[in-house]
Amino acid sequence: MSTPLEIRVVLNSQTPVYRQIVDAVRSYCVAGTLPPGAKLPTVRELAANLGIHFNTVAGAYRTLADEGWVIIEGRRGVSVLDRRRPRTPGLDARADQGTRLRHLVAELHAKGFSKDWIRQEVLSALEATKKCTS
Repeated sequence: MSTPLEIRVVLNSQTPVYRQIVDAVRSYCVAGTLPPGAKLPTVRELAANLGIHFNTVAGAYRTLADEGWVIIEGRRGVSVLDRRRPRTPGLDARADQGTRLRHLVAELHAKGFSKDWIRQEVLSALEATKKCTS
């Protein structure tokens, strides 16, 4: 049986829907809401719940698998991986994620969020990761 997920997508957001799903699932994993071994809803179940095309969910699940958050086991479904011992990212992955983080910080600053608020949110997010890596 799959773990129910409360994911909301904003269809007219600048962030693609598949990325919103990826970010939500990743956040649940980091917070411990989705522990290692938890089963995610099937592609079709989640697509129906969100009112989106199943290929969008399939793409999100593939991205999560590529990032090392889940394993796709064919007919057995999609399960959360144990991230207590995260793999060391390569140089390309570090550069990509560094760029992504800088873009997010720039976007938040452009929307009027203060540097102090951004800093506090980043520190808070880092604290939350201790739950899944300790």
